[in-house]
Amino acid sequence: MEQECELEIVNDEMWLHVLQDSLDELEMDDYWKEVENITRSGGGAGRGEGGGEGEVQEEEWMFAVFLSTLTRTQAAAVERRVTTLQQTLLRRRNRQHVPDVRDIFRPSEKYSTCVVLCFIFIFFCVCVSTETETELNVEVAFSEQALSYRDNHQRLKVTTGPSSPDDKLPNFKLLRDKTGQTRIGDLSPLDMKKVRRLALVEMTALFDTAGIDLKAHKAVKVKAKESGLFGVPLATLLDQDQRRAPGTKVPFILQRFISHIEEEGLDTEGLLRIPGAATRVKSLCQELETSFYDGMFPWQQLKQHDAASLLKLFIRELPHPLLTVEYLSAFIAVNKLPTKKQQLQALNLLVLLLPEHNRDTLKALVEFFQRVIDHQAKNKMTLNNVSVVIAPNIFMFKGIRSKVTEQQEFSMATSTANIVRLLISYQNLLWTIPKFIVTQVRHQNMESQRKQNKERAVRKLLKKITTDKPSDKAVPEGFIRVQAPQFSKISMAVQLTAELQAADVLTRFLISALREELCLYEIGGNIKERCLDGETYMKDLFQLNPTAEWVIKAAQR
Repeated sequence: MEQECELEIVNDEMWLHVLQDSLDELEMDDYWKEVENITRSGGGAGRGEGGGEGEVQEEEWMFAVFLSTLTRTQAAAVERRVTTLQQTLLRRRNRQHVPDVRDIFRPSEKYSTCVVLCFIFIFFCVCVSTETETELNVEVAFSEQALSYRDNHQRLKVTTGPSSPDDKLPNFKLLRDKTGQTRIGDLSPLDMKKVRRLALVEMTALFDTAGIDLKAHKAVKVKAKESGLFGVPLATLLDQDQRRAPGTKVPFILQRFISHIEEEGLDTEGLLRIPGAATRVKSLCQELETSFYDGMFPWQQLKQHDAASLLKLFIRELPHPLLTVEYLSAFIAVNKLPTKKQQLQALNLLVLLLPEHNRDTLKALVEFFQRVIDHQAKNKMTLNNVSVVIAPNIFMFKGIRSKVTEQQEFSMATSTANIVRLLISYQNLLWTIPKFIVTQVRHQNMESQRKQNKERAVRKLLKKITTDKPSDKAVPEGFIRVQAPQFSKISMAVQLTAELQAADVLTRFLISALREELCLYEIGGNIKERCLDGETYMKDLFQLNPTAEWVIKAAQR
């Protein structure tokens, strides 16, 4: 039988004491007022049984290739889960199916015994380099850094609780890498699949290092509307919006709420905190359902507090939580990690794990919340105020309040507010892909290519034929050939120097003034496709991927 979905709550007394001391009485009042407003408005009521949250079909795993790229802590995390599931394999004889690494991290899942045999050969150790407390090293796996922290008996106390002054959060920054920073959206879908798999293993390894047991949850079956605005799955909303405007990443209705609030001014005191009248908000919700897409809704009459209430209603009425049922407890468990740096690293991995629709919508929201905070001198909404008010709208879903004690509910209030606070504060860092994961993706791609000798031979021959054409002379040593097929100057040999950056290459084509956002892409070799950061040093990247092609085209973020 399927176990009922339960949300893991922090219940350690010492940890609860720390959280309680760090949340002041005023902000607790704001949180409980927001919960009361949600309850009065019937938030989440009326949802029934129905379809579950969809999962993207994954291609068959190349086990040896994947496992050979795992770090010491990642391999240990996988092995621990194999050990716990071996007893199940002895008790039951399950039918064979195509194994997926994610099976190992979910309860009551089946997998092939050939997976177990692969783990015998796992070993890949990474040495941890030193960096200052506010520098984020993204070249070494986060779990390896956490292991070094633990084994060296460093006990750096987390001094910033959920209600610390906004300016007390550490000013974390990424260690700059000459091969360029990789943001979410820079990689091809095929490589992003690999990123998500690796992020799942790494996240589990990071929590294992801290002795935190993550409980995976199955998707809750709920009855979801197939059209409309409120209570509609994100995928359905975006499908209907993309038919009107291909490429849409954030639902139109949410974009419109945000733009309306910003157009009417972000200086409204108590914005997001003071609710609109419940009866009026309900009426507006019904009117939007019938007239939004027709363009007949009277936006000019919509008050700021009503618009903010509708925005929050949209978030909490999603049939599945914005952070997903599968990872919601992991987001909350981030608070258990011993340092702010490890908490930030875990959130980075969790953002990578979110489905694309959820991740893009979350990004639009945290960017909007930051703009609200930027006007705090007038609207009186600080980072802490916004976080406390928004947390219950993001983390609460149908049935959760009936399953927790008052003490657990208080713990959840403080924990979730802190997570929202971190998501807003560090959004520029959280939507990047750590270099160590990109490196693992490159290794997987290289290992896969070695098994395709015939195809590689054909490609090499075709490339030789192409480069032998009189119109495309061979590239001299120390140069790269950059292609820009949409321009009159479709190809150019560019000399590599120690200081040449991707932005300089774009300038050579005299395209910096064009309206269309263009990007220099690294294509092929040990990566499928990657949009380059303007500050990427081309010589360093060429040494990392000498067989890549370099193409200028419209950015596809």
